[in-house]
This record gives sequence, structure tokens and C-alpha cells, in this order.
Amino acid sequence: MKKQIVALTAIAALSAGTAAQASAAEHTVQRGDTLWSISQKNNVTVEQIQEWNDLSSTLIYPNQTLTVSEEASSEETYTVVKGDTLYKIATANGISVDQLMSWNGLSSDLIFPGQEFVVAGGTAQAAAPAQTSAPAEEAPAEDTGMTQSAEGVEGTGGEAPSAEATQELTVTATAYTAYCAGCSGVTATGIDLRSNPNQKVIAVDPNVIPLGSRVWVEGYGEAIAGDTGGAIKGNKIDVFIPSQDAALNWGVKTVDVKILD
Repeated sequence: MKKQIVALTAIAALSAGTAAQASAAEHTVQRGDTLWSISQKNNVTVEQIQEWNDLSSTLIYPNQTLTVSEEASSEETYTVVKGDTLYKIATANGISVDQLMSWNGLSSDLIFPGQEFVVAGGTAQAAAPAQTSAPAEEAPAEDTGMTQSAEGVEGTGGEAPSAEATQELTVTATAYTAYCAGCSGVTATGIDLRSNPNQKVIAVDPNVIPLGSRVWVEGYGEAIAGDTGGAIKGNKIDVFIPSQDAALNWGVKTVDVKILD
């Protein structure tokens, strides 16, 4: 989609889910996957996948497990919202953190808004690859220090993650909205930014930062490399910001980027 220089704001908020599929076919998200490509492989619609997985957006993450067929449900689930921790979720559902991690194949206590966890009736699963090293204390889900107010963006985008990045680079960062002239509002990986204005997404040159990567951007926080652009070549990125006014404050910056997976 075409880009227009604007600036940043981000705050994730998703609601609790209802039921996970007990024996339905599943798909583990790979880097570069979109809900549309997954739906085509499984002869279902994007809307069905969103319904079966209680997804309120089209943003998906590598290693995320998605139900891709309809089956009778027998497990209760919960969808992570900003500020959640594994301890908080486990306590609210009368289970232990160990049970929660075992049922959902977690090897780290770092969680993200939009993730769906089995919180009742689960069975032990093999631990999924850790996305980052586990912190000493429960980490709030994707709390990057960014908040949104009537005036625009506040905060600095949070501190750099403590986990070792797979790659670090310095880039020129501009910003864009979903409402620029000629923009469709849908990214190259199928994320509908108009329907999900609080998603953190950056546009990249896939030859430098692979699409689907989880990244940390100085002054912006953690995001998904989910879009491309004709002017985004080499060490240059666009950060998605829903607020036109905040764009003027962002401008053009030189920032550090860490590719986390």
C-alpha cells in the first residue's frame, strides 16, 4: 500500500475469548503467513478462522497455533489483553502458572495481546520455541511504554528487549497512516489497519527485514514487520501510526532496530 509520512501511536486491547477447538485441525503460523493464505490452503474463509480463534484483527505471529476447521469445543480459553501476566490469568481461572504454561506449550512467560490460551480442560503440550528469554518477573503483555492521549503519542517506545536479537541494524524511519491518498488500509501481509488502528506494524524491505518478523524499534516498541512500500528500500522503515497529527512530531528519524525472531 502507498505511504504518507505521519507518526506513531499504539495501544493493544482485545477481549477475552470463549472456547478453543478440542480436536479441530490446526495450523502453526510461519513467517510470511497471512490469514488469507492460510484460509486458501484449508478451503475456509478468513472470517471463519477469525471466528474459530476469537481473533479481532488480522494480525498473526510466527509460531501462533490457529484452528482451521470447525469442531465441537470442550476447552475454555482466554484471549490476552494489555497488562496481563501468566500469573494474573492463572489466578483468575483458578489454575497454576505451570498448568497454564503446560496446556499451551509455553516455554517463556512473555505474552502478547491477542494470544489465546486454554484455561480449563487442557492437556499438556510440548513447549513452543521461546520468543524471548523469560524475565525474572511476570512481564506485562507487550507493555512498551507507549500510551495514547488526546494530544497524540506519549512515552518513548520502551526499553530495548533484554533477549539477544538475531540481528541489529540502524535504519531511517518515517511513518504512515491507513488513510493516505490511494491507501487501501490493508498491508502486504493482509493486516487491516483501518479496522485495527492500534496494531503496531512497520513497513520494511523484505530483503533486509523478512516479512512476519517480530522486531523492536527504538522509540516505537515491539511490532510486526507486516507491510512493504515502493519507497521502502534498504535500511529504511515506515512505522504505522493512526494519528495524522502525531506524524508531524515523528518526521524522519535514525533509529536502531532489533530483529527478535
